Amino acid sequence: MQLTIERAALLKSLAHVQSVVERRNTIPILSNVLLEAGGGKLSLTATDMDLTIVDEAPADVSQDGATTAPAHTLYDIARKLPDGAQVELTLQGDTPQLTLKAGRSKFALATLPKEDYPAAGDDGLPRSFGLQTAELKNLIDRTRFAISTEETRYYLNGIYLHAAEADGLSLLRAVATDGHRLARFEMPLPDSAAGMPGVIVPRKAVNELRKLIDEGSEEAQVSLSETKIRFAFGSTVLTSKLIDGTFPDYERVIPTGNDKSLDVDCKSFAEAVDRVSTISTEKSRAVKMAVDGSTMTLSATSPENGSAVEEIPVEYNGSSIEIGFNSRYLLDIAQQIEGDTAQITMSDAASPTILKELSDSSALYVLMPMRV
Repeated sequence: MQLTIERAALLKSLAHVQSVVERRNTIPILSNVLLEAGGGKLSLTATDMDLTIVDEAPADVSQDGATTAPAHTLYDIARKLPDGAQVELTLQGDTPQLTLKAGRSKFALATLPKEDYPAAGDDGLPRSFGLQTAELKNLIDRTRFAISTEETRYYLNGIYLHAAEADGLSLLRAVATDGHRLARFEMPLPDSAAGMPGVIVPRKAVNELRKLIDEGSEEAQVSLSETKIRFAFGSTVLTSKLIDGTFPDYERVIPTGNDKSLDVDCKSFAEAVDRVSTISTEKSRAVKMAVDGSTMTLSATSPENGSAVEEIPVEYNGSSIEIGFNSRYLLDIAQQIEGDTAQITMSDAASPTILKELSDSSALYVLMPMRV
């Protein structure tokens, strides 16, 4: 194998694939990236057996071939090479070393046989549809903060993606919950996604996908089966196993009888919660929200830090109410609401509260209160 590639192109592809590779691996081959040269391009593949990313970069290939090399080492080298450098990669015959030359720098990297690299196992993905990357970005950003990190409830460790019906409209819905809060985002269902199975996309795949979106093409092609999902944009393809579990019936968690509704300026609300929560203890992070007439009073107290109170104007015409929340959760939700006005709908101090943007109903958040 012999090829020359621009440092920028190599670095970009390595940046895409290397973050999939775990730092500590019990299986040596999984610490490596598969390099395949041919047809005027270099193809790079990295996997952790659950998630696989393939990326292609244009290269001047003088001899086709393939090998595997340490992913993080290769990435660190490419990162430290000077801008504009031409990188020459050479693998001679049966030597177990990959030679990398750039300018006056020369590296010899240990390789492992390409035959040992796990095969991608490209089983059929019968359902396929296109999504604008801006829509996909929105879908991830509005929900992923609520993904559970508790490994025992593994079926909550991802975003539940499924087709749904509401008011006679077909919707693509994304839902994430950790038991304390729930995030639901919906958009019109792409035509060819009708009848898609409900799937749970794992947290690691969601995070890698979000990184790729920022520099991907304008449209992503989504293909899926009952067990796998693939996102393809431009020269990058991410394939992930799905979480094998049943997502809970989230509809039952979304209250329908909340009768106390208030409107508040979202930016002022988020900033006030942030300021008041400075006092709350690291453990409980509790903030009390009291609403009476056109004033919301946010307060927090802790034995070691003292107390904090802040008032903000609201539009409210229900009876007065006091309710406590985890300030971190409240802030996470407030930061997702992009419009000027947030609508908060409550029932009582012990029941779940709904938060959403007043002018846009595509995203809805449910937050469980806490005793304060």
